[in-house]
Amino acid sequence: MFMGEFEHTLDDKGRLTVPSRFREELGERFVMTRGLDRCLFVYSMEEWSVLTSKLKNLPFTRADARAFTRLFFSGATECAPDKQGRVSIPPALRKHGQIEKECVVIGVSNRVEIWGRTAWEAYTSTSGDYFNEIAEKIVDFDL
Repeated sequence: MFMGEFEHTLDDKGRLTVPSRFREELGERFVMTRGLDRCLFVYSMEEWSVLTSKLKNLPFTRADARAFTRLFFSGATECAPDKQGRVSIPPALRKHGQIEKECVVIGVSNRVEIWGRTAWEAYTSTSGDYFNEIAEKIVDFDL
């Protein structure tokens, strides 16, 4: 399970050092793609396989399903960290995630998320104010 928050800086070549704790669980190869809320999602190959199996069942006759799968899969890239634990974040994904230099890498249960620092700070300041309210709304999910 992924959890925790780590601050990192991209190098001049757009590479990110993946936290060692996350690298161990992600494995030698993993997938990075566009995420929701202007972040990037990172999945282990096992989780990616589970997710893609579910997404294949979306009805291609629905415009929203087609749009989501197009954007989700077209942004996907397979990653393999180098010996220093770095991975390149493609320019299109950096643009989507508004990631310039400073970023935050967080663990979110079955995935890792990569956020531009400014976007993460804005998200947490806004959502943090509503944390209790959000918790009350999801109580029906049998947590």
